[in-house]
Amino acid sequence: MLPASICYNDLKSMQYELCGAVDMEVIKGTVERIIYRSETDGFTVLEMSAPEGRFTAVGIIPFLNEGERAALSGDWAVHAAYGRQFRVCSFEPSPPEGAAALKKYLASGAIKGIGPATADAIIGAFGQDALDIMQYAPHRLMEVYGIGEKKAETISRSFAEQEGMRKVMLGLSEYAITLNQALKIYRLYGEDALTVVSGNPYRLIDDIFGIGFKTADKIALSAGIGRDSAFRVRAGIKYTLSEALDEGHTHLPFDELVKNACGVLGLETATVEKETRNLALEREIVLCEAGGETCCYLAFVHTAETDAARRLFMLARNPCNEILHSAPDGAGGLELTDIQQSAVRAAAENSLVVITGGPGTGKTTIIKKIISMYESAGLSFELAAPTGRAAKRMSEAAGREARTIHRLLEYGGNGEGEEYFNRNEKNPLEADALIVDEMSMVDLFLLLRILRAIKSGTRLVLVGDADQLPSLGPGDVLRDIIESGAAPCVRLTEIFRQEGQSGIITNAHRINEGKPPQLSEEGDFVFLPRETGETAAVILSLCQASGERAQILTPMRRHELGVVPLNALLQETLNPGSPFKQETLAGGTLLREGDKVMQIRNNYKIEWVRETEFGGETGIGVFNGDIGTLALIDKEEQKAVVEMDDGRIVTYEFASMDELELAYAISVHKSQGSEFDTIIMPVYGGPPMLMTRNMLYTAVTRAKRQVYLVGRVGALHAMIRNNRTGERYTNLAFRLKLLIETIGG
Repeated sequence: MLPASICYNDLKSMQYELCGAVDMEVIKGTVERIIYRSETDGFTVLEMSAPEGRFTAVGIIPFLNEGERAALSGDWAVHAAYGRQFRVCSFEPSPPEGAAALKKYLASGAIKGIGPATADAIIGAFGQDALDIMQYAPHRLMEVYGIGEKKAETISRSFAEQEGMRKVMLGLSEYAITLNQALKIYRLYGEDALTVVSGNPYRLIDDIFGIGFKTADKIALSAGIGRDSAFRVRAGIKYTLSEALDEGHTHLPFDELVKNACGVLGLETATVEKETRNLALEREIVLCEAGGETCCYLAFVHTAETDAARRLFMLARNPCNEILHSAPDGAGGLELTDIQQSAVRAAAENSLVVITGGPGTGKTTIIKKIISMYESAGLSFELAAPTGRAAKRMSEAAGREARTIHRLLEYGGNGEGEEYFNRNEKNPLEADALIVDEMSMVDLFLLLRILRAIKSGTRLVLVGDADQLPSLGPGDVLRDIIESGAAPCVRLTEIFRQEGQSGIITNAHRINEGKPPQLSEEGDFVFLPRETGETAAVILSLCQASGERAQILTPMRRHELGVVPLNALLQETLNPGSPFKQETLAGGTLLREGDKVMQIRNNYKIEWVRETEFGGETGIGVFNGDIGTLALIDKEEQKAVVEMDDGRIVTYEFASMDELELAYAISVHKSQGSEFDTIIMPVYGGPPMLMTRNMLYTAVTRAKRQVYLVGRVGALHAMIRNNRTGERYTNLAFRLKLLIETIGG
């Protein structure tokens, strides 16, 4: 029933050296308790009982659960803090013996659908034959009271998955595949997992979230693929371009691609240059001249950028029907300045217009005025924003329904790709106009989906703050469109009415202009000078005082005041462990019921439900940056439920929970498009490429009512002086300018 032996030659134990003893001791016993297990690498601390007595065993011991028996091979060691422990190098599991051990195993949570009560019922019906029934005659589980067809199927599938996973892990153990990765590999490829992985390990990079080139490369080299084989070199080149895409670039200059790929592959320039050109000949990548240099693209990214430029250019040149010009002065009951009137007039006279400005400069007023003008002219319109938070804020400000771009474009498939957006060239939006807010968040691919979903004659109004950080995805869309001059752009600079009295608004504009903010320890913009060692305690105190209204933003992840350490501190303080709260490890992070969590990648497959005043609503897709509360962890069903801040209820399988991370503190980049009542930000020294003016500006402009900056004045001023914009490799502006020069504006 169980594999004869699971041996890990590459034992990764946190405190111990690799097992290397020639004559290892073998101890047979029963697992009484799992003290700790890492979901990332399977490192386990467990308590065993044996004829010799109870003892603690440590090592890479995946899939050995409470109640199971095993023969452990290893040796004894004395840990300075934890005493005498048995270091496990290999183990041979065997079925539990006796009703008590069998119940402990079945109720351990290892098998989905079985809790303590169900375990009792199964053992009562089948005794020691329970595991054989589950494996060979699972239909008989329906003989047990409380188990119907659906639950029997769930138990059978989970038990089979456990057995399948043991075999996969046995085959993958030499490749250092983590438990979570192995589960995903097994679920994707099933019984073919080992064949697929050994045949083409590099496909894991594209197929499995969390597996990068280094892991796939270890497998490939272990499988005998040569370091300089074309197969490996091409995978390294495409991986390098994919990494650049994740950093926001649409392409890399040829020399930079070759240099970076050589670093990844550990090879000479000539080999990489040769395979780069071969990939281009086979159209897997594209080499093209732009701005006097050779640019290298993944083929699908090149297609997206050229198509987006063409569609933007055609939209900007498209004549639009004349509409009421009196609207800027009369409609909506709102007084406008000359520059605001010019923005509304631009939306009346052009098919494509950009309106940009910082907080308090009247963007919302202009949107209201444009809406009023369109309504007066009898034009239908849609309002959209990139995230649920941004769409909700747009709805409240405009007094009209605004939807996320994905919802507007009717994303309804169960896979990744444009074909699953139901609004496209074949089925365009019916609106006469589309107004999109928070355009700084829109990346190249989302822009293209918008452009492909609007019909000829539709007006497109793009609104956003070009001085904020660019999108998480590739490209720098808003800045590129503005730079190209392809469409009229109105830049708003004047601060209006009561907003001009806000310390947040005033200081945001001062920061954006390179001026130091007006610092105070009271009001709505507070700076608390503290040394780095004192800052975390102050942040914690502020967070406790502000309650759920507060969001901590920080520029980095691993710094002592970065996302990871602050989240650990805040979780421990704001949501400590309790016997009444379930918790689980996901992606190496402990997640607990009640935790504030964030989705860290786009998942176009996962389903959600939401209750509205009009009834239930369902949909598909959660996206990078979505924030919510971890409401439930169900270990029996191996599922977790997250209540997103916009009301969506999302159910995660345990295998997908590495897409979640703690969100008491988040990076400034992840905060884009969101608005929080209170933001708290540590201010400290760091790499100049991160500690920039627009990083600080973006953070400050996320606050609705209160800003707390905690740290050193010198670091604050250094950020303001550092006007690096994090330039990205993108040719959208270049392509638009080229079209204007070639065809004419």
